[in-house]
Amino acid sequence: MVHKKLMQARIMLQNAPLKKSGHNKFAGYSYFELGDFIPTINQIFNEIGLCGVVSYDSEIASLTITDVDDGTNIIITSPMADANLKGCHPIQNLGAVETYTRRYLWVTAMEIVEHDALDSSAPIKEEKVIITPTQGAMDSIPEEEQIYLKELAMELIDLCEKEEPKKAWVKLEAENLDAEQKIALWTLLPSKVRTALKKAKEL
Repeated sequence: MVHKKLMQARIMLQNAPLKKSGHNKFAGYSYFELGDFIPTINQIFNEIGLCGVVSYDSEIASLTITDVDDGTNIIITSPMADANLKGCHPIQNLGAVETYTRRYLWVTAMEIVEHDALDSSAPIKEEKVIITPTQGAMDSIPEEEQIYLKELAMELIDLCEKEEPKKAWVKLEAENLDAEQKIALWTLLPSKVRTALKKAKEL
């Protein structure tokens, strides 16, 4: 029964109004992030009687989809890969690996279509574009590093909102980012946070 239910779940997901929140500006296409489809999949699985569990070991990651009524299951596997993100601690590298592997397992299991040349797009109205020195700084950063930088940016913003800019500056320096990462991170910060960090540096 698990095969029949999985096929049913794929059709239900296919007809769901999902929105791609990820965007690759360099290549010009959008893609699904985990948060775009996991809540909908959980609802579908709960409705038709399926349960999906992801697990990892040093070499293989697996997604086991089980029919909760008769116990039959399907296992989707993927080899594990390394992530060597600049300025990241080992646990952050592990988190990046698990996040992306988990995403790809679900994309495979549910036959989720990623970048497709036939994806329709509305006509783009031409308008004057102002190019800044840091525009597109994130485009050359690998997706795994982008996640790390976005998380770091959120931490820095949170510290500055708590009126702890000096602590935020110390945190930033401890990450030991290279020049490219710093520029990309800077584009993620509001102007008031950038100003607060600059002032904290001078203290």
